[in-house]
Amino acid sequence: MCESFKDKIRPNQDLSFSIITLVTYFSFFHFLKYFCLYFHNQKRRKHVDPGSKSRKTRKGKNSFKCHTCGAVFKNNYNLKVHQRCHTGEKPYSCSTCGKKFTRTSTLKDHLKTHTGEKPYSCDTCGRKFSRTSRLKDHLRSHTGENLYFCKTCGKCLRSSSGLVVHMRTHTGEKPYTCNTCGKKFSIKADLTKHTRTHTDEKPYSCEECGKGFTTRSILLVHMRIHTGEKPYFCATCGKGFRTCSASLVHMRNHTSESPYTCNTCGKKFSNKSDFSRHTRIHTGERPYSCSTCGKKFTRTSTLNDHLKNHTGEKPYSCGTCGKKFNRPSKLKDHLRSHTSQIKLRTKPYPCHICGKRFIQNSNLARHVRIHTNTKPYSCSTCGKKFTRTSTLKDHLKTHTGEKPYSCDTCGRKFSRIITD
Repeated sequence: MCESFKDKIRPNQDLSFSIITLVTYFSFFHFLKYFCLYFHNQKRRKHVDPGSKSRKTRKGKNSFKCHTCGAVFKNNYNLKVHQRCHTGEKPYSCSTCGKKFTRTSTLKDHLKTHTGEKPYSCDTCGRKFSRTSRLKDHLRSHTGENLYFCKTCGKCLRSSSGLVVHMRTHTGEKPYTCNTCGKKFSIKADLTKHTRTHTDEKPYSCEECGKGFTTRSILLVHMRIHTGEKPYFCATCGKGFRTCSASLVHMRNHTSESPYTCNTCGKKFSNKSDFSRHTRIHTGERPYSCSTCGKKFTRTSTLNDHLKNHTGEKPYSCGTCGKKFNRPSKLKDHLRSHTSQIKLRTKPYPCHICGKRFIQNSNLARHVRIHTNTKPYSCSTCGKKFTRTSTLKDHLKTHTGEKPYSCDTCGRKFSRIITD
């Protein structure tokens, strides 16, 4: 018998039922055991941490409240995990790529991206998933159960979180900001991928060639270069593509659709990436910079070509004379010097106004501006306009006084190099 029970057996008005009733339903042993447990619990309640009471609310089971945002949780552990979203604490890190997480369950799910493990499969179509939550969302595509509809456009989403993200396309909300350049994103995953352009982090590498990538999805697309897989086909001409987006862009060649229009010059584009690169001509934005000399570029491919100037790498060689080049475009231009074809074929881009022909389409585009008097590049200091960026760069030196070119004989300096 509990030692404290001897002093406590007495009529207790706090009990909601009588001792006689208890004896009726339980044996005397269970009766004593119940009272020992009852008084023991009463004693424990007196020693509960007073601080925990301040976190309790009148919401029953959900008794732990976050003082920062007001969210309520069933237990103190979930509250502590939640508070990490305010403090930024991420105590669990991936041993493979170093990425950090707020909870162990999220880390375990992340590790499957490295191992490729997908233990949860759909009984209907056989598709596999790395998480049970993703499988549950997928199952709704078969059953139509618990789907979420957008009240603005009527689009159907399989999860409430997906609906929240989708609504940002209507509201324009971008709650995730890059700490380096200030660019904003509507999806956290897009911010994560973007930050890797600053850190140059490439956690996913190709086992065939060793090339690194910022996301697993890009790696999977890259692997099709080695396997030759082209799962997306054009319904009109039958041409195959490695990505769905590439096939959709190709379809616009048949439909002549150009949905992206430049607000500055009116030029139209069939795909968003070309449109985005073009707008940088007007804005002057150069988001990709060389870590060696600091020079900036409008696209990653141009930066990669530039880096070869520092490394001396020239992977593209001419099969006729053996001359090497750092870009495939330069090799292509060089090959025309060996061809025995007539001039009409070696300069395939003619000007429709004066008939002059050019080796490259970009050279033709610059030439046409002479006839149209188009000057898309303007000086931010004096407003003067130019037909090409190189001329604008030379002009800017008249404001800065920069003269980077000097004569080896007399030492006189100049702002530009003029060749005949």
